[in-house]
Amino acid sequence: MNSSPRDGVAIEFRNVSYCLDGGRELLSQLNLEILRGETLVLLGRSGSGKTTTLKLINRLLAPTAGEVAVDGRPTTTWDVIRLRRMIGYVIQDAGLFPHFTVERNIGLVPKLEKWTAERIQKRVEELLQLVGLDHQIASRYPRELSGGQRQRVGVARALAADPPILLMDEPFGALDPITRAELQREFQALQMRLQKTVVFVTHDMREALLLGTRIALIEAGRLVALNTPQAFLHSKDPLVASYVDAFRTDLTTPRN
Repeated sequence: MNSSPRDGVAIEFRNVSYCLDGGRELLSQLNLEILRGETLVLLGRSGSGKTTTLKLINRLLAPTAGEVAVDGRPTTTWDVIRLRRMIGYVIQDAGLFPHFTVERNIGLVPKLEKWTAERIQKRVEELLQLVGLDHQIASRYPRELSGGQRQRVGVARALAADPPILLMDEPFGALDPITRAELQREFQALQMRLQKTVVFVTHDMREALLLGTRIALIEAGRLVALNTPQAFLHSKDPLVASYVDAFRTDLTTPRN
């Protein structure tokens, strides 16, 4: 990314609100700095505004008020194609093109960037190894993969052109608990190696505590807390405390 007057800040929300056409407010006066190389987890209930916040970063949505800055520039001044190509995006069901092989899915953005076929093939092999998949999977189609494999391919595709920013919208939410735990550990190892700026959406407190450098709690479109995981666990804020209490209760509830 280019240097800017605020070199430690990758993404900044400046008094951002977002309203639907009918006037319903999904996000209200959000002020938030996301630092380079950190994993900021957006935690909150369904409908709290987490995904809206994510979509404002890569300009799938534009603010109703305020501005979102990426690399020091408002997203509205970026060429939207250039902006999105420097931001990897991973969603819950991986979002792979079903009629593309794994290799074509991963190589899509590099091809749009006019990489040579040889360079794309090499990058696909590197990324398959990076996310723990055998290179022989490259010729398969998404329907021939398990859920965990599809998510790994989704992460590989998001990383294909080496974007500095990674947006992840409940990427492991649809997986069984064992596969989810495996991918969480692999994501931790990847992030330690790659040091991307990651914005990670979840409603799972355990996942937030495990993966986040900091946790931003969003409730009804408002940022109500921003803390490190350790500080979050010991917060005196009533709403944060209610999340922590529910999490601790869940840990001690016997499973059938």
